[in-house]
Amino acid sequence: MARTVTCILRIASTAITTNLRLNIAAQVFTNAGVILLFIVNLLFAQRLLRAQHPKFGWSRPISYLFRALWVLIVVSITMLIVVIVQSQYTLSIRTHHIDRSIQLYGVTCFAIVSFLPIPIIGLMYLIPRRPSGRRPDKFGQGRWREKIIILLTSTTLLCFGASYRAGTLWRAPVPRTEPLPHYFSKGAFYVAYFTVEVLVVYMYAIVRVDLHFWVPNGASKRRHFRMPEDDEKPAPDDHAVTQSITNISHESELPKEDVEQHGVFSEEETFDKELEAGVQV
Repeated sequence: MARTVTCILRIASTAITTNLRLNIAAQVFTNAGVILLFIVNLLFAQRLLRAQHPKFGWSRPISYLFRALWVLIVVSITMLIVVIVQSQYTLSIRTHHIDRSIQLYGVTCFAIVSFLPIPIIGLMYLIPRRPSGRRPDKFGQGRWREKIIILLTSTTLLCFGASYRAGTLWRAPVPRTEPLPHYFSKGAFYVAYFTVEVLVVYMYAIVRVDLHFWVPNGASKRRHFRMPEDDEKPAPDDHAVTQSITNISHESELPKEDVEQHGVFSEEETFDKELEAGVQV
């Protein structure tokens, strides 16, 4: 949806070149649309880390670190939007220099953010599991390796696009009197901006990423990825299990009417009932 709106605004701003607001809106959506995929990948990486190392992944420092990362992303995208708008309404050379510095910071920051799931996965395997040989917490559908492959593939594609945008922006600006270099061509633009994102979104839809990375509501440090009601059920002891199996076996041998009226009978009562039933027959 975000990229559809971006393309509509770009077409409109090209058709109506005198409308500055359309041009600004197109630039804002072009730079802000991909941030959603960066956040999604970081959430998936956090869930994998918590499943592999619950004690470490659910710890307060790691949780606060991810929260600080969300704040950094929001602040950075806000700064980019502000400088995009400001650069269109000023002729001050000093202001343009400051705006470009903020833009360089923003694209570099998002390139790093797009790459973060890869070192998180590497850290996940470098840290020894406690206790040794412990299997990761089960969440969602599919195998563990499938989740890793999905996240690594999407991260690689998005990191390529973000790195390309950062690298081209760090190059020296080209005067308008000169032709645009090849790395600013239409083909390079649409591949680096839109193609990689479309591939990631379609891959998410085809592999049903909503099922692979689904976690139950109420997951926390104490419950991990289990259902909340699982912690409320007391663990049955051996005597209770044995008594339950005995009752089920007795109940299965009696007519349904007797069970509903009298409940579960003892062995003597069961024998008398079966004897009475045989005499009546």
